Amino acid sequence: MPRVNPEILRWARETAGLSPDEAARKLGMSGETAIDRLAALEKGVRDPTRAMLANMAEKYHRPLLTFYLPKPPLKSDKGQDFRTLPEAPPPGANVLLDALLRDVQARQGLVRAALEEAEDDEPLAFVGSANITDGVDAVVASMRTILGVSLEKFRQQRTADDAFKLLRGGAEGAGVFVLLMGNLGSHHTDIDARVFRGFALADSVAPFVVVNEKDSRTAWSFTLLHELVHLWLGQTGVSGYDGEGEIEKFCDTAAARYLLDLRELSELRVESPANLDELKNQIDEFAWRRNLSRKMIAYNLLRSGLIPAATYRQLSDLLDAERSTIRSNVGEGGANYYVVRRHRVGPALVDVVRRMMAGGTLSTTEAGRVLGVKPTKVTRLLETDRAV
Repeated sequence: MPRVNPEILRWARETAGLSPDEAARKLGMSGETAIDRLAALEKGVRDPTRAMLANMAEKYHRPLLTFYLPKPPLKSDKGQDFRTLPEAPPPGANVLLDALLRDVQARQGLVRAALEEAEDDEPLAFVGSANITDGVDAVVASMRTILGVSLEKFRQQRTADDAFKLLRGGAEGAGVFVLLMGNLGSHHTDIDARVFRGFALADSVAPFVVVNEKDSRTAWSFTLLHELVHLWLGQTGVSGYDGEGEIEKFCDTAAARYLLDLRELSELRVESPANLDELKNQIDEFAWRRNLSRKMIAYNLLRSGLIPAATYRQLSDLLDAERSTIRSNVGEGGANYYVVRRHRVGPALVDVVRRMMAGGTLSTTEAGRVLGVKPTKVTRLLETDRAV
């Protein structure tokens, strides 16, 4: 194994947003000389052990092989940052987000290469087919045609989960890989939906969409549609809530138009000034009957001029707090590990991995990387019942 470039060790720590003191504590390097020992590693005075490198890979959120590169890699291009963050994100949140986006891009690269090698890479015409100047109605009409999911069929679904499954199936049937990801594989690395809602990776062969699973389940469908609009516009980037940019407003409007006729908002009896509890109760019932996100309804009330910005902000904070409470009290319990993993990566990614492995264009190690599991778990995951 080649000698580790000490410059890589310093770069990995700094890009993880850690000071020498913070890194030493995370790495379990105790004692008064801990920082000095870390400095010696970063200066090349001492060589790290394999166990220390594995520890650094985990704490710095980097693949182990990164430490054997001849020099630090160039900054990853995660596309455009469409987010409008209302306040400073929690410490380290953007570091975790960058690591998650690198992970997704690595998976997408492997899938694209395998599809090209298997000559199963016919370009998808809808990626980059639209422009904002086409207008919301034209983009929504195109999406309805390609996805094959009508508003009526969406609302006929028994639960919000079923509605998302239907919409995800339409997207995956069109050639988009849809992943549910909200951390780096551990709840210790959870990324709040207020930091990132979704991510689109526009590619004509293997487009990916990531939906933050830490958001409310009723919000997943809206986020998926929002990110699909980015694909139609040919844009790679990360999205948040309440985006103020022209592009984000367009994507929000198109996603809402797909799921809601704005004339329906007249059913909500909005007082002036609004009784917040009464309005929230109305939104709860209105959204539940349509398999929609309550926050989406509140946002469209704002956009339609039915509530002022101050009322929207109060509603948004109330719904965020309620969502956080619900999620903290709901775990995966005894859910089968492989069923959960399949649900997160989606049936389309599982199917393409199975086909590419059978055809010899993906190794077991690469398959594990794409699916986010150890190579030893790949076969079991592929064999797990598809019903999730």
